[in-house]
Amino acid sequence: MSDNKKEYGWNASMGISLYDKIRQDMKGAMLNKDTDVRDTMRLIMGEFPSLTVSMTLESGKKTTRVKTPAEITDDDLLDIIRKFVKSEKTILELKNETSSAYMELLNRYLPSMATLEEIEQWVRDNVDLSQFKAPMQAMGSVMKHFGKLADGNQVKEVLKNMGPA
Repeated sequence: MSDNKKEYGWNASMGISLYDKIRQDMKGAMLNKDTDVRDTMRLIMGEFPSLTVSMTLESGKKTTRVKTPAEITDDDLLDIIRKFVKSEKTILELKNETSSAYMELLNRYLPSMATLEEIEQWVRDNVDLSQFKAPMQAMGSVMKHFGKLADGNQVKEVLKNMGPA
């Protein structure tokens, strides 16, 4: 069964939307009787109704409606997966564990995070720390560049270690 797990996962270079890949992996997991993957895909798909679009009715009243499959973006789904990863991290911390099969599966659908070395290199190449009173003041511009691909705690650690320029 572990051989089949390699086919699960997603990245933007695959040429398929994350929505379609999740549905495809769900179908594959059902055919392969891979209950862990099937249940995880069901969990993600169960969050689809929480993706809504604001709209105004003819009466002027504001409301929301569920997004159609065509309106669901990869970013919407990545946010759902990140939410599950965050809650799983909390559970693992309580159990004093570092990882789980569920966590590893979820991470296969997320873009890879920037490493400490990549963050440090980008800061050296693009940020003039002498402009700031303290290196930590560069945090905003670093996070703006990396967005959700960098962990704020890692960026903080890199900037602390760089010290005054």
